Amino acid sequence: MTQSVNYFKWSLGQKVAIRFFFLFFVLYIFFNPNGVFPGIDTLFGIYIEPFHKLIPWIGKHILHLSYDITVFTNGSGDTTYDYVVIFFIFLLSLVGCLIWSVLDRQRASYNQLYYWLTVMVRYYAAFTMLTYGFVKVFKLQFPSPSLNRLIQPYGDSSPMGLAWTFMGYSKGYNYFTGFAEVLGGLLLLFRRTATAGAIVTVLVMGNVMAMNYSFDIPVKLLSTTVVVMCLFLLGKDMVRLINFFILNKPAEAGKTAAPFIRKKWLRISLLSFKVLLVGYTLVMVVYGSYSALGQYGDAAPKPPLYGIYDVKTFIRNNDTIPPLKTDATRWNRLVVNYQGNAMLKMITDSTEWIAFEPDTVAKKIIVYEDTAHKAAFTYTWPEKDLLEMKGRWKSDSLVIRMQQFDLNKFKLVSRGYNWINEYPYNR
Repeated sequence: MTQSVNYFKWSLGQKVAIRFFFLFFVLYIFFNPNGVFPGIDTLFGIYIEPFHKLIPWIGKHILHLSYDITVFTNGSGDTTYDYVVIFFIFLLSLVGCLIWSVLDRQRASYNQLYYWLTVMVRYYAAFTMLTYGFVKVFKLQFPSPSLNRLIQPYGDSSPMGLAWTFMGYSKGYNYFTGFAEVLGGLLLLFRRTATAGAIVTVLVMGNVMAMNYSFDIPVKLLSTTVVVMCLFLLGKDMVRLINFFILNKPAEAGKTAAPFIRKKWLRISLLSFKVLLVGYTLVMVVYGSYSALGQYGDAAPKPPLYGIYDVKTFIRNNDTIPPLKTDATRWNRLVVNYQGNAMLKMITDSTEWIAFEPDTVAKKIIVYEDTAHKAAFTYTWPEKDLLEMKGRWKSDSLVIRMQQFDLNKFKLVSRGYNWINEYPYNR
C-alpha cells in the first residue's frame, strides 16, 4: 500500500491535463522507445509491425494524403509516417482524456499517478540525454569534416550538412554540448535534482531543437517532445521558479517526496531495480560509445590509400585525354574517404560513387560501379605522393596519374586554435 502525497490542490484543469499528458507520453514512448530501455528495440520490432499497416491506412483514408506512406522511421525521425503517428497519438490522447474525464469525474486528485508519470518521463528523457550526450563526448555523432566535405563548395551542401560540418569541426564544442546533455540526464535520474535536470535539459535541448528546425535536421519531433516533457516536469515548480528567477521573491522548498510504500520488500525491490536499470544504462551507453570508436568517428582506422588525388594525366586507349569541361567521362579527382568505396569527381564537376577495394600487398585495386562494370587496376607510387593506376574500365584501357593533395592546404584543417588573434581571421 502507498500513501498519497499532496503536491498541490488539484483543479479541474490540472486533472484534465494529467489525464491527457499521461496518455500522450505513454503512447509516445510506446511508438518511440528510442532504445532507452534494455531490450526494448527487440520488443519494438515485434509490436510495431501492425502499425506499419494501420498508420499508412490512416494517412490514406482519413487524412487523404496525396501519396502512400511507404517509408517508416529510419535515420530520419520526421518521416510522413512519424507525423501521422503524432496525429494518431494526439487523437487517441484527446479521445481517451474525454472518456476518462467523464468516467472518473469524481476523483479529487491524481497524486500517485502524477508521481509515477513523472518518474517514467524523467527516465525516458534522462536516458535519451545520456545516449545523445555520450556520442558527442566520444565524438561519434559529429565526426571531423570528411574529405568529401572538404572539397564540397558551401553552396552545394545541404543545411544539415553545413550543421554537421560546423559541429564536427570542433572537439571542444562536442565535449561542451555532450557533457551538458550528460549533466541534464544524470540530474533527471534523481528526484531531488529532477528540477535542475529539467532546467538544464530544456536549455540544452532547446538549442538542439532550434538547430533541428533551423538547419532542416530530421529529429524535430523527438527534440521537441523531450523539451515538452521537461516543461511538464517543471510545471509543478513553475510558480517557485518565476518567483525566484524573475520576480525576486522568496521561493518555498520543492515538494519532492515520493509515495510511501509500506512493504519493505517492495521498497527494496524498487530501489534495486532503479540501481540496476541506471547502472546498466550507464555502462551500456558508455561501453557502446567507446566500442564504436574503432568503427566510427575520428578514431576509426582510415582505409588504404586514404586521401584526395588530383588527376594530372588521364590516358585512355593510349591517347592522353585533355581536361576539357565537355568530357563527362574524364576523371578530375579521386577521393578515398571510406572503407570499401570512393568518389570520382569528373572534369564536368559531376560526381560518381564507386566500390573501391585496394589490396596493399598485391598492389591491386578492385573497382566497380555495378556488376556490369568491374575492373582490376594495378597501382604504383612512381614518386612521392604520385599515384599511378593501370587497368581496363568500361572496355577502355586506362593509365591515370594522380597527385595526392596536401590536406594542410585546407584552412579548416591547418588553421587550428589561436589564443591570440591580432585581427579577425574570417575567410
